[in-house]
Amino acid sequence: MTWTNAFRALDALGVGDKMRSQHVQVQGVRVMSSVTGEVVREIDIRVQGKRGPHEARCVQRNVLLQALEEELPKGTIRYSSKIVSIDQDAGSDAKILHLADGSTLRAKVVIGCDGINSVVAQWLGLAKPCDSGRRATRGHAKYPDGHGFQPKFMQFTGKGFRAGLVPCGGTDVYWFLTWSPAYAHGKKDDVEQSSTAMKQFVLAKLRSINAPPQVLDAVERSQMNDVLVAPLRYRPPFSLAFASISKGNVYVAGDALHPTTPDLAQGACAALEDAVVLARCLGDAIFGDGRESVETALLKYAGIRRWRSVQLIAASYMVGFLQQNDHALVRFLRDKLLSGLLAKGLLMMPDYDCGTL
Repeated sequence: MTWTNAFRALDALGVGDKMRSQHVQVQGVRVMSSVTGEVVREIDIRVQGKRGPHEARCVQRNVLLQALEEELPKGTIRYSSKIVSIDQDAGSDAKILHLADGSTLRAKVVIGCDGINSVVAQWLGLAKPCDSGRRATRGHAKYPDGHGFQPKFMQFTGKGFRAGLVPCGGTDVYWFLTWSPAYAHGKKDDVEQSSTAMKQFVLAKLRSINAPPQVLDAVERSQMNDVLVAPLRYRPPFSLAFASISKGNVYVAGDALHPTTPDLAQGACAALEDAVVLARCLGDAIFGDGRESVETALLKYAGIRRWRSVQLIAASYMVGFLQQNDHALVRFLRDKLLSGLLAKGLLMMPDYDCGTL
């Protein structure tokens, strides 16, 4: 989901209202019983935060990327340009970027937004992302005549797994399932390599907690994501506390900086925060009075984003641990005492303002 903090960033970038017009606002979170499948707790997420009312929408990635691209002059973005290595340019501070197609680019500034397996993060010496021991799959169901779901996020937990479903608009529904492989019965290869087997795996999990029929139908009719199964990985949060996350004219942003488990739905939201803060810091250096260098601007950016990244990674990991842990005591506390607290915890990380450009 795209939360309040992300929409503040999108407003700063000039595309917030465009996204609001194309995606329904999610009104609340419904925590579903793992025994009856019925609603046990409901929380309104449109409540007032410290910096204004909260909002959340299930924004489709392709729609967002298109909107951002339309704000740029044609030819600004060069696609299919995967970096494979970085060299120092002889005689200058520039970097030579070697791409997968054999070509090279000479760059005065390198901001690595190249994902969880970031080559730029490796060049900076950041710790490799760790495997959380959990896996995830997701799907997108289309209803040409309308789906009938209320604009609310439905949250399910069961033995060793967690699932959710949320409408994106009047005709689109997104769902996900995360699980610990130790609780997955059956042949691993069959489940992870076949969309049919994966769909049946998800349905079996949801049926085990008596999920509502309309939720099962959404899975049945959905087209599985191109990546059937993805390991949930994260960068050890405190490794960022003292790491060199910027070096000269090289820095990282997005998943290259703060890969996190998806339990707070903050990965893309935090990346949008990165974009606004980075643009502001670079803008001050490039268009300011000339007293601040680009290197100083990147150090300033690093200082702003370092602890925010540590906080997001750590909080997301802990929420995922509590929501999916199947120890009897943890399950009792979660179902009886913590379900509402965890749902309210979703509102803590989005209550952040990255500022304007």
